Amino acid sequence: MFLKLFSRAKPPQDLELIQQYQESGDVELVGQLFERYTEMVYLICLKYLKNEDESKDATMHIFEQLIPALRKHEIGNFKSWLHVLSKNYCLMYLRNQKKRGADLIDEKTLPMVEKAASTLANDPDHEPELQLLSKALTTLGPEQRACVELFYLEKKSYKEVAELTGLEMGKVKSHIQNGKRNLKIYMDKNYEQE
Repeated sequence: MFLKLFSRAKPPQDLELIQQYQESGDVELVGQLFERYTEMVYLICLKYLKNEDESKDATMHIFEQLIPALRKHEIGNFKSWLHVLSKNYCLMYLRNQKKRGADLIDEKTLPMVEKAASTLANDPDHEPELQLLSKALTTLGPEQRACVELFYLEKKSYKEVAELTGLEMGKVKSHIQNGKRNLKIYMDKNYEQE
């Protein structure tokens, strides 16, 4: 009896925390679940995304989704449910990345970036586009611009760009993808005005 009084209370089980959260709306309860399963979610993300930074970001996004999701769903086994949620998030993320990459290939802007070092540079008919492209490149951040120029204008591989810039491969790919998108936005916005 004496030992029972001084023994530590067991931490609440997952489903107890979820029930308390659903009743109270106290986000700190979701935070406790986050602490328990952060590593598991991160490792699932890393398995699918194969990039540490993207996996860290995805882990945070998944736990942000928990706040509304835990109020809506009946959950029998939280760990299994979270595993499926994490996997589905990663698969959707990859599908969106692939789709976004395809959307970025625009017949007006990206071939200009890819061909600027050779064909366009020798053709006076494309001078306005080259000047616009040159202006567009100046709007990119320094790392983004370096990655785009090395990859497209100097025809370096991702690996070579990573070695030349000292950036991780994931960062290089991200800078190139975001740089292409930013160039497209700038070119689309300013092409008709020039």
